[in-house]
Amino acid sequence: MIIEINTQSTSPLYEQLRDQIVLGIAAKKLALSEPLPSVRGLAADLGINFHTVNKAYSMLCDEGYIVIDRRKGAMVAQTAIDSKAFLSKLSQQLSLSAAEAICHDMNECDFIATCTACYQKAKGVADNGGSL
Repeated sequence: MIIEINTQSTSPLYEQLRDQIVLGIAAKKLALSEPLPSVRGLAADLGINFHTVNKAYSMLCDEGYIVIDRRKGAMVAQTAIDSKAFLSKLSQQLSLSAAEAICHDMNECDFIATCTACYQKAKGVADNGGSL
């Protein structure tokens, strides 16, 4: 999986890194139990501070996407944990997105179609039904 960081983005680098790893897991570009690069190695590869990578890895670990072992390093977790907290966070994010869509005069069907397309894209399904 190739990780790209946009230093011109207003989104913090650790969030960009976290989001790309989650997208990679969802699209099966990162397999379960697959080892991730070391914090220092990934930081060097991306040309960013290792504390930035450490913060992203800590967030991913707290959210249940990865596990970190002193001897084995970081690897993709078997399953994400704490579904109650996840559902609460997801609901908040979708509520805000729905409100923004309403403010832009988007109708419910178009909003749901957009959500479905985003879900399929994240899962790695192309518009024609095949994989990416």
